[in-house]
Amino acid sequence: MRGIKVVLFKEVKENLRDRKAVFNSLLLAPILLPIMFVGLAWFGTSKQMERAEKVLEVPVVGAEHAPNLVGFLEQQGMVVQAAPEDPEGMVRRQETPVIIRIPDTFPQQWRDGKPAEVEVIADPSRRESEIPMRRVQGLLHAYGQQIGVLRLQMRGISPHLASPILIRDVDLSTPKSRGLLVMIFLPYALMITTFSGGMHLAIDSTAGEKERRSLEPLLINPVPRWQIMVGKLLATTLFGLASLSLTLLAFRFALPYMPTGSLGIDLNMGAKEAGGVLLVVAPVAVLASAMLTMLATYAKSFREAQSYMGLVILIPVIPSILFMANPVKPESWMMPIPLFSQNLLIGEFVRGESVPMDWLLYSIGGTLSIGLILACFAATLFNRPRVVFAGS
Repeated sequence: MRGIKVVLFKEVKENLRDRKAVFNSLLLAPILLPIMFVGLAWFGTSKQMERAEKVLEVPVVGAEHAPNLVGFLEQQGMVVQAAPEDPEGMVRRQETPVIIRIPDTFPQQWRDGKPAEVEVIADPSRRESEIPMRRVQGLLHAYGQQIGVLRLQMRGISPHLASPILIRDVDLSTPKSRGLLVMIFLPYALMITTFSGGMHLAIDSTAGEKERRSLEPLLINPVPRWQIMVGKLLATTLFGLASLSLTLLAFRFALPYMPTGSLGIDLNMGAKEAGGVLLVVAPVAVLASAMLTMLATYAKSFREAQSYMGLVILIPVIPSILFMANPVKPESWMMPIPLFSQNLLIGEFVRGESVPMDWLLYSIGGTLSIGLILACFAATLFNRPRVVFAGS
C-alpha cells in the first residue's frame, strides 16, 4: 500500500503547485457560487419587499364614473394619476405596470345592483408588473367585499349568509422549514462543486500526464498499476471533498445575511444540519472522482478530456432541476439512488426535519457502492495498453 500513499502525496503536491488549479477548484467555485446564489436571492427578496412597500401610483381612466371607488383607493394610500390617452400602449411600453379603467357603464350597473365592471390593464408576463397588479386587484376586491356587506346589512340580511364556509389556515410550517423555499438551489451548488473540485486533478493526472509523456515513466516503477490509479483516485476525491466542505462552510456563514427575517424565514444552518449535509454528500465525491478519472483516462489529450467534462458536469444538475420542477415526497426506495437521494436529504436537513437513520444508510451505502464499483473499474485501466498509449 506504500505505492498508493506515494502517488497520493505526489498528485496532491503537484496540484497544489498549480495556483490556477487550486484557485479554480478550492476558491473560485466554493466562494463564487455561494456569493452568487445568496446575492441573487438577496437582491430578488429586497426588490420584492421594495415593490410591496412602494407607494402605489396608478393611472385611472374614467375616474369620474366611480368617485366613491376612487376615494376608497386614495384612502388606502394609492396615488391616483391622470388618465393616459393610450392605456394599453402605455403598459406595453412599460411606462407604468398597471392601469385601472372604469367603463362608462359602471354607474348604471352600480345602480341596478349588478356586478359593475372594472378593468385592470397589465402585462402579467412581465415580472415587475406582478406585485403592483396584485396590490391593485386586492384593493378592488376589498372595496367590492365592503360594499357587498353594506348592501346585505341595508336589506336586513346577515353578511355571514354569503359565506357559508369559513376557511381557517392552519400553518404547520416553521421559519426553519420555510427556508427551503429560498435555499432550493443549495443541492445544485453542492453537487456542482463536488464534481468541479477534483475535475482539474482528474484530467491532469491522467490525460495530462499521457500528453506530457510522464505517465510511462510512472508505470514502469515496481508498483502494481492499480495502486497508482487508486492513489490518483484518492487525490481527486480529496480535492472534491475539500471543495464541498469549503462551499458548505461559505453557505453557512453567508445565508444569515439574507434579508428574510421580515418574511418569517430562518436560514441559519447549525453545525448539526451542516454536518448531516456533509455526511450525505461526501460519498458523491467518490462517485465523481471515479467518473471523472475514467473519462479522462480514455481521453487522448488534455483538451479532449476537458470536452468530456462539460458533459459530465451536467449529471449532478439533472436531479436538482427535476425536483425543482416536480417536487416529490421522500420515500425509502429513493434513498439508494445516487444524486437523487442527496437532493432529497439536503432538503430535509435544511427544513430541520429528523432524518431516519435507515435513509442515511441507504443513501450513503447506495452512492458509495456505485462509486467504489466505478473506482474498481478505473483501477484496472492502467493495465490496458490501448488506454495508456492512446495518445501515442
